[in-house]
Amino acid sequence: MKKILLVLFGLIFIAGLAALWFFTGSATAFEKKNYFLEIPTGSRYEDVLAKLEKDTVLRSPASFNFVAKRLDYPEKVKAGRYNIPKGSSLLTIIRKLRNGQQDPVNLVINKLRTKEDLASMVGRKLEIDSATFINYLLNPDSLRLWGLDSNTILSTVIPNTYTYFWNTSPSRIMDKLLAARETFWNEERKAKAEKLGFTPEQVVSLASIVEEETNNNQEKDTIASVYINRLKINMRLGADPTVKFALRDFSLKRIYHKHLAVESPFNTYRVAGLPPGPICTPQAVTIDAVLNAAVTKYLYFVANPKFDGTHIFAENYKQHLVNAKAYQQALDTYLKKKNKPEDTGS
Repeated sequence: MKKILLVLFGLIFIAGLAALWFFTGSATAFEKKNYFLEIPTGSRYEDVLAKLEKDTVLRSPASFNFVAKRLDYPEKVKAGRYNIPKGSSLLTIIRKLRNGQQDPVNLVINKLRTKEDLASMVGRKLEIDSATFINYLLNPDSLRLWGLDSNTILSTVIPNTYTYFWNTSPSRIMDKLLAARETFWNEERKAKAEKLGFTPEQVVSLASIVEEETNNNQEKDTIASVYINRLKINMRLGADPTVKFALRDFSLKRIYHKHLAVESPFNTYRVAGLPPGPICTPQAVTIDAVLNAAVTKYLYFVANPKFDGTHIFAENYKQHLVNAKAYQQALDTYLKKKNKPEDTGS
């Protein structure tokens, strides 16, 4: 009798271990550290199960199905992006999916040049596709609500890292960007913009030009002063980056006369004043460089012939020509050494 009881207890113990392993042991079949399961809005349980089987996520889809049905997951499918670490158990996976415990997605925004770039980034990172998002951005009702237009829409974007759930709606995406912009444009910054005679959107437009002109934060306030000085005397900005933007050709290394002919409100060689919107999303440090622009009499600048990322500034055109010639000679010498003759175009 004792032997029978011992055998019985042994079988129960083994069955308990098996059940424990079944529910809490590793259920994953993939080799990577993580698998990200994306469940589109409107998905059914069958769609989730099919995706898990197709991507060979589970060791036993049948076991997943058995446990999922007993935990009522088929009736509680929630859209989202879920991180499933290697070695996760059936209970852990199913509870996470049933409870909608999404893993957030970071939208890291640095320098974007067009609203299409923003839409493309959103389309790559989140559920919404780029076409739907750009249509939302350019919807007249949306623009009117934000007090913006199709040219100034990028002025809402302050480069930073924004965290969203994968299935976030377009309106919530913009809500967070607009909230960050509202926080950035505090009373102090607004007052500085007003003192310069600019709206916040105009400051961003000017800062976007400065952003494209240099990576040297130490010079940004001086470059900003050049453009502010030009605006004060009704001199055209003549900023090369605005021509690249007008042409939508950001690969151009140099701007020639043939490029200056492009007809666009963004071509500051042909149109006076600031462009109608930013030509990129400038960093906060660049916006602050404009708001705290140096007080100078400079009207011109050219790259330093030392090629050290700095610029040489001039108060008059005569001195600028001397500086420009020095840079051109240095550039010619550099190109000869590289044995890559420059195509100057027609």
